[in-house]
Amino acid sequence: MTTRLKRIQWMTALGATLTLTLALAACGGGGGGGSSDADDPIVVGISLPLTGDFSEPGKGVQRGYEAWAKITNDKGGLLGRKVELKILDDQSNADRVVADYEQLIGKDNVDLVVGPFSTRLVVPAARVAEEYGMLFVEPAGAAKEVFEQGFKNLFYAAPAVANDHYNHLAEYILALPPDQRPKTAAYAAMDDPFAQGTAYGLKEKLEAGGVRTVVDEVYPPNTTDFGSIAAKIASSRADLVVGGSQYQDGVNLIVALQQLRYQPKLAAFSTAPTNPEFAAAIGNKTEGILSPTGYTQDAPYPSNKEFVEKYTAQFGSPPEEDEANAYTTGQVVAAAITAVGCAEQGECQKKLVDWIRGNTVETVVGPLSWDETGKPKGAHMIQQWVGGKIQIVLPADAKETDLVYPKPAW
Repeated sequence: MTTRLKRIQWMTALGATLTLTLALAACGGGGGGGSSDADDPIVVGISLPLTGDFSEPGKGVQRGYEAWAKITNDKGGLLGRKVELKILDDQSNADRVVADYEQLIGKDNVDLVVGPFSTRLVVPAARVAEEYGMLFVEPAGAAKEVFEQGFKNLFYAAPAVANDHYNHLAEYILALPPDQRPKTAAYAAMDDPFAQGTAYGLKEKLEAGGVRTVVDEVYPPNTTDFGSIAAKIASSRADLVVGGSQYQDGVNLIVALQQLRYQPKLAAFSTAPTNPEFAAAIGNKTEGILSPTGYTQDAPYPSNKEFVEKYTAQFGSPPEEDEANAYTTGQVVAAAITAVGCAEQGECQKKLVDWIRGNTVETVVGPLSWDETGKPKGAHMIQQWVGGKIQIVLPADAKETDLVYPKPAW
């Protein structure tokens, strides 16, 4: 441990880690956690990509965590103690996220840790948490790779993993009459486990159903020029285009496709279409674009109404999926703490893990339970831009409007 701490101190001295200590209610003291004294806050350590490739969704996750802490503290905290968030900026860098969690757990001695954004950061962060025996609930590591690592302490706080996000859409497409069903599909995915997982989960199901792949492109996370990829897709005249995207890459690809006047029958992009800035970013040419989502502001779950109202009051606009998943992460952790009666490093962490593994937690995205790998046992809904707003279209028992197929021309 001495060697580890020296390495952390050396890395911290060299780096310019941004530390945001958020005492979200009047609570004495700052610094680290590790104490169960009623006067001390429960300190939750988090590393987030506040700069770099994943900064846009990373900031959304930050807001979700902040909303959870404030709402929790306004109700008196957990176990009679206030919640304090200690957030570091990992700069969207896997090496940095490892150093951050080593610092938070081993040096700062926080009571709890929760996950960052992106599978690329969740996996290395989860390894650190596992090494220290810490509970690790995370909001954004949905790729299948996360659940193939053998983690015992990890739980994904959302309804479904990446490869299952488009299950309802695949069922819809393959149930269409043969003369109406798309015959060809083009795929473009960021070189990122989550982004590829969403696109290729759908690809696998459609290929098995006879939909032929005519374009399959993978691009680096820092790609900004999508001209050549868009040209390949447009020249293929694929009936269906699927983007395994985060935010800015999805926007840039859609704009490039629209400029080429490519008109698919269906267009589906992960993450980007649910972002509040999406419509303006693509010139309000949104009609018919699809996206999977694990969250809607109109969900009937008991805690969701409170979340939407109080989040909107805090930040000036309603929450989106990234914010909801972070808030859900907090709800899962809070449920375990309340049930077990502790929140500190050591034996308490195993008690928290065991409780979550054996229980269902009511959240703003619905009831969540997990298998032995930490994978949730649910499914995502499908949203589509219809009439100038994004609405639930699948599954049938949750839809707000009917799916439009073929989609209107861009």
